[in-house]
Amino acid sequence: MFAKKTYAALTLAASAALIGGCASYGMDDGAMASADTTVMVGGAPMYPTRNIVENAVNSADHTTLVAAVKAAGLVDTLSGPGPFTVFAPTNAAFDKLPAGTVDTLLKPANKPMLTKILTYHVVPGRVSAEDLMMKIRQGGGMAKLTTVEGGTLTAKMMNGNVVLVDEKGGMATVTQADVFQSNGVIHVTDTVSMPS
Repeated sequence: MFAKKTYAALTLAASAALIGGCASYGMDDGAMASADTTVMVGGAPMYPTRNIVENAVNSADHTTLVAAVKAAGLVDTLSGPGPFTVFAPTNAAFDKLPAGTVDTLLKPANKPMLTKILTYHVVPGRVSAEDLMMKIRQGGGMAKLTTVEGGTLTAKMMNGNVVLVDEKGGMATVTQADVFQSNGVIHVTDTVSMPS
């Protein structure tokens, strides 16, 4: 399982690289968000004192994801203590799937497949943008993340953005990072990642 790590103090050069990277990672003015910062997602404030589900239900950009989490029976899990890192696809990300895919996945008979896809977007521990950028640097340009589903997401930098490559070769760009929650952190993505 993926373990949360505490990193030693960054060198001046590494700090500059991280701050520069985080600017393109969805943060204004290159500012690093902190665990006590309230940010806006989908037109709603995401309060760091609330859990992942309590915040996600308010985002107008994540209604499909919330419906899927409810259909998969994962509300209690993602409301639990965690911590979890959730790569959260937007409604537009789900709209990129072939026509009828979401409706099919939301049917009770397809709950195991829906659960597999959703838990593929969750990594144990609280992996901040800074942590992820450091893992990418330490990995020589890529970081392998083991998901709750048991599969692997590969994070790397492309054109100044953090991109997640799934097991089928699909790529999702992180469009907003470090949306801290009481039980973890959300990073918003523009594509649904698919396990093998």
